[in-house]
Amino acid sequence: MAAAQTTSHVSPPAGPAGVPGDTSAVIVPYPEEAISRRRFAPIAKPSHPLLVKAQAFAGGVLPTAFMVAALLLVWQLLCGGADSNFPSPLKVWTESHEVIVHPFKGVTWTSIADNGDVGIAGHILTSLGRVLIGYSFSAVIGVALGILIGQSVFAYRALDPLFQVLRTVPPLAWLPISLAIFQQAGPSTIFLIFITAIWPVILNTAAGVQNIPMAYRNVAKVLSLNPIEYFVKIMLPATVPHMFTGLRIGVGMSWLAIVAAEMVQGGTGIGFFIWDSYNSSLLTDTIVALVWIGLVGFMLDRIVAYVGRIVART
Repeated sequence: MAAAQTTSHVSPPAGPAGVPGDTSAVIVPYPEEAISRRRFAPIAKPSHPLLVKAQAFAGGVLPTAFMVAALLLVWQLLCGGADSNFPSPLKVWTESHEVIVHPFKGVTWTSIADNGDVGIAGHILTSLGRVLIGYSFSAVIGVALGILIGQSVFAYRALDPLFQVLRTVPPLAWLPISLAIFQQAGPSTIFLIFITAIWPVILNTAAGVQNIPMAYRNVAKVLSLNPIEYFVKIMLPATVPHMFTGLRIGVGMSWLAIVAAEMVQGGTGIGFFIWDSYNSSLLTDTIVALVWIGLVGFMLDRIVAYVGRIVART
């Protein structure tokens, strides 16, 4: 049996006439661990689930709210003067109050007014409908082509140089070609979205397929998996992170392309709203539209990321 370790306090040696001796030589340093516990003592976390959720929500929202408030304050201080060429936040609120307060004017659950007298949300929804069609084509075809060039060395050598050249073409450079092919603004815009968003989907999917660990491939050979089983059980789980990275980049590029295309073509959509506001010298409406574009783009990115997490778990 191991002997128990004990610690005893030894009094300092007494000096002459019972006066305590020099104690500096026998002072024991305070343990560093105890100092650390005192200095960095963890804050007690709330035990109630609602309090935990409220604390997590505040930790995620308050820093962003503080930063937005600080930016608005700086913006107001810089542009609040009477001789400023750029509108301040208060001026944006005053001059574009109708656009901000009534974004869904002319929008119902089943239709959007065609007479042009619609709120900014109607233009956003019109643009989202075009993005949904073009992005869906780019996602399906892009994933298929990415798997092809990721699996086949011959396809990679044949197609990758072509893709690398085409992906550097600016989106608006495709607009005259799409108009010449389709002769209509709607299909041309959808084609522009498709051709803009497909490249990151192809390249990231191919990279994911090429980086599948060799151990996974060997397991598929040992189990004699057919192509469908290999795709579902090996390839898809291994390439989901790369695939959805490309899809997230693609949805952002789709949103960029639709705004640029609608600004050039006109008609309806958020791009047309911005161009029409500029021609009407309504700079405050343009600023409101930019805020909407940023928020919608953020929402689209989060939706694709959420779908990616769900697919990764299955």
